[in-house]
Amino acid sequence: MPKPTVALFDYGSGNLRSAHRALERAGADVELTSDLDAARRADGLVVPGVGAFAACMAGVAEHGLDAVVRERAEAEAPILGICVGEQILFAEGVEHGIETAGLGVFEGRVDRIEADRVPHMGWNTVDAPAGMRLFAGIDPGERFYFVHSYAAKAAPPGALTATAVHGEPFVAAVERGSVSATQFHPEKSGDAGAALLANWIKGLQ
Repeated sequence: MPKPTVALFDYGSGNLRSAHRALERAGADVELTSDLDAARRADGLVVPGVGAFAACMAGVAEHGLDAVVRERAEAEAPILGICVGEQILFAEGVEHGIETAGLGVFEGRVDRIEADRVPHMGWNTVDAPAGMRLFAGIDPGERFYFVHSYAAKAAPPGALTATAVHGEPFVAAVERGSVSATQFHPEKSGDAGAALLANWIKGLQ
């Protein structure tokens, strides 16, 4: 059986080599691409992201990825957002008092974490509800690697939502229909992250 195809979209959001390697190890045929047709036809689309919400949205819009993400979401074609790639799936983000419209796949707002120490950097546990495909077979005590100062605080309506706590609870991962996303970096989260990526890739077959 051929491996499922994954388009890892490069819109200038940062170093994607670790994500590329992790997705390949998890069982996908991965193409690092900025081609919109490749993003449309792949079995799965991965939307990465590091840095600022507004900058990532600008890159997405410049490359035309915003339309493709919305098309795939409407068509129930699988998408995985990672880190700021998760955040921009929400309706809006607020940084330094400036609001930026997101892709609007999920309802809600991304805002600064209220904690004594920001950014939230390092390993943390995640509380995932039963039935969440991303976490199938993963021990509840496993830790995942986070690097972020902003997060969505409220679960989108109708979504299965996993949470973590750093000063306050926030959305650590979410899935609804064909769209999944993680605030943490599964490609940097060791065996637990590898298992999560494998779970997502299994859903592409």
